[in-house]
Amino acid sequence: MTAAPQEPPAQPPQAGSGIGRAPGRAMRSTTLLALLALVLLYLVSGALVFQALEQPHEQQAQRELGEVREKFLRAHPCVSDQDLGLFIKEVADALGEGANPDTNSTSNSNHSAWDLGSAFFFSGTIITTIGYGNAALRTDAGRLFCIFYALVGIPLFGILLAGVGDRLGSSLRRGIGHIEAVFLKWHVPPELVRILSAVLFLLIGCLLFVLTPTFIFCYVEGWSKLEAIYFVVVTLTTVGFGDYVAGASPNQNSAAYQPLVWFWILLGLAYFASVLTTIGNWLRVVSRRTRAEVGAPPAAALRLRFGAAVLYPSGRLTSLPPFQMGSPPRQGLREPQCAPAENKGINSNRFAGAPSPHSGIRLPDLASKDEGSPVTCAFQRSCK
Repeated sequence: MTAAPQEPPAQPPQAGSGIGRAPGRAMRSTTLLALLALVLLYLVSGALVFQALEQPHEQQAQRELGEVREKFLRAHPCVSDQDLGLFIKEVADALGEGANPDTNSTSNSNHSAWDLGSAFFFSGTIITTIGYGNAALRTDAGRLFCIFYALVGIPLFGILLAGVGDRLGSSLRRGIGHIEAVFLKWHVPPELVRILSAVLFLLIGCLLFVLTPTFIFCYVEGWSKLEAIYFVVVTLTTVGFGDYVAGASPNQNSAAYQPLVWFWILLGLAYFASVLTTIGNWLRVVSRRTRAEVGAPPAAALRLRFGAAVLYPSGRLTSLPPFQMGSPPRQGLREPQCAPAENKGINSNRFAGAPSPHSGIRLPDLASKDEGSPVTCAFQRSCK
């Protein structure tokens, strides 16, 4: 009876050996710098494109405002340029405070930017970190409360978003699973089925949370299709510029409209969170497989180190020279299942540098399964 192989003694942890670090390798400095350079290049290219597209429009609007101002002063010579400037400033400040400039309309005179529905929607933009900016806090008490409200609400919403995203993704995957079963019954290749299921997952989500809300906002808000889909994408990516906000128009008086919009935001963000989670899981699986393949010692390197003997099914024994370094291993790697050395008359000590039977080294077999192919017995151990 052979003794069980002894485990090597545990080595004391070295400095910087990974204590206190997250599992997995940290990104290399060169990779991090390359990624930073790529992001900076992306930012600069975006800045140049936005400048080329938007700056001429800004200059044109400034010229038109100057022309309107001069036309007003010519039509009203009793008003000085300084008084007109002060009046424009007061109007701009009032608009910034949320005042309604349409003071002559009695039907909308009671509209407030801080009714219950609007305040609910504003609170929702805080915890979702969208922050449109069309409505802002003007009082010190409101700003102080917002600080603590955001510190508590953002993590709370993150937990809710993870739960809803998991449940929503599971429901969609179950539905797509039934479709996959139909495809498999039709003998569709599994690789194609996986691709089709991923495409269906994206298409169903885009239909429910992007295209359908786009047409609803076109009808309710009176926006064009480009304006509506622009608002949808800016919202669900949490960019939230605030130039287009659902329910911000004074003509929208429904108290339940903006809360319903917020629930759409919740479901849309949860869907995209589930998509990102799925992509992240797939990348982790690919990374683990890559590390496993890279970390596995190739059989060619072991043979180069120790040599081997070849035993054919006919019983003929011959020597096999070590593989050259870098030669690719053949497929079908497995541990050889052969008779003990003494049964075949093989001296296990004939190979220079061969490990002892108790060394615990296990070498894979590179032999194919075809008849007449060699069955490699690298070192004659007691194998059954």
